[in-house]
Amino acid sequence: MFDILVFLFENYFHAGTYPDQATLSKRLSSAGFDCRDISQALTWLSGLERTGKSRPRSNFIPSKGFRFYTEPELSTLTSEARGFLLFLESAGVISVLQRELIIERVVALDEPALDLDKVKLIVLMVLWNQNETLDSLVLEELISPNQERYLQ
Repeated sequence: MFDILVFLFENYFHAGTYPDQATLSKRLSSAGFDCRDISQALTWLSGLERTGKSRPRSNFIPSKGFRFYTEPELSTLTSEARGFLLFLESAGVISVLQRELIIERVVALDEPALDLDKVKLIVLMVLWNQNETLDSLVLEELISPNQERYLQ
């Protein structure tokens, strides 16, 4: 499924959005992706669409609170990934609500501990979905060396 997310970013990032699910399913199938992976990716994207369309980030006040992680979150997010999310939040790249959306989308994958590159891809998809303007340095940080081969 992560290859599909990279494919979407690579092919539709500059357009600002991706096509409707029926068209997208056909294009992904034509690109050679497995039907099961396509279905899983479309379901995940649908969840992102449902939960991700909230008020603009600028309306939110930064949190001074401490985030406790639940067992499912701890089993899915490595300490490296949790530290990265804390870094993004403290640097003002993501808001508290975006952090929560990212965590929700990670847990929705129902996979064991995701490596940092996959978490970065999810961050990228969430920010893209919310039409966030991405600074080139942030974009460079979110695109891992493994993903660069897709984006050249």
